[in-house]
Amino acid sequence: MVIRTTPKNEVPKELQGAHIPRHIAIIMDGNGRWARQQGFRRVFGHQSGAESVREITRECARLGVGRLTLYAFSADNWKRPQREIDFLMGLLKKYLVQERGEIMDNHIRFTAVGRLDALPANVMEELRRTKEISAANSGMTLCLALNYGARQELVDALRRIGRDIKSGQVDPERVDETLIGRYLYDPEAPDPDLLIRTGGDVRVSNFLLWQISYTELFVTPVMWPEFKKQHLHEAILDFSRRERRFGAIAESE
Repeated sequence: MVIRTTPKNEVPKELQGAHIPRHIAIIMDGNGRWARQQGFRRVFGHQSGAESVREITRECARLGVGRLTLYAFSADNWKRPQREIDFLMGLLKKYLVQERGEIMDNHIRFTAVGRLDALPANVMEELRRTKEISAANSGMTLCLALNYGARQELVDALRRIGRDIKSGQVDPERVDETLIGRYLYDPEAPDPDLLIRTGGDVRVSNFLLWQISYTELFVTPVMWPEFKKQHLHEAILDFSRRERRFGAIAESE
């Protein structure tokens, strides 16, 4: 499902009349590689990537995107050096505090998905606070995937279903796609229309595996710290030109 950009004077000329995805998901890849190419440590790439998060979030809200999901920290990222993990957690906490004004100015509702209880307590507190103060906002939903893995999400969903079957709350014969969807981390979230991956790698990296079954993919060699609104526009234009059939064809064919 998509929404059309309106009114025209609020969108760039090249996007006027384009179809804007209702839900965009982004794998923000290339921070460390970009920093190394510039002669800096990897953490500099993460700092610069935070600026792209701000610009892309603001632009998606302005264009009328309904939901933006950013793959911010995967369950596999715990394998990185502890110094980098500590930096990322500190950067996340700083982002959650500093961006509240931006979130409120753009009427954004904030949320997060993943095994959040494994995050540091101070990060969890800022997540809770940002979610709380933005809960009444009526604009775009910004979702950060934190300590997230799609296989882990499915495991958690199946465990909950199993417990409810055992307790008699769920009939195993009534388990279907709709029921499984209700046990995902955010059951109200629509499936992504467009998945963007920066950095050039052509894989989905354990991200939203259930939800992206019919999602359009856009891979760009541009690394995340250099991914700006003109690159977002390019991805949306590419998406807008595609015909989404979901397995069906027109009778005339």
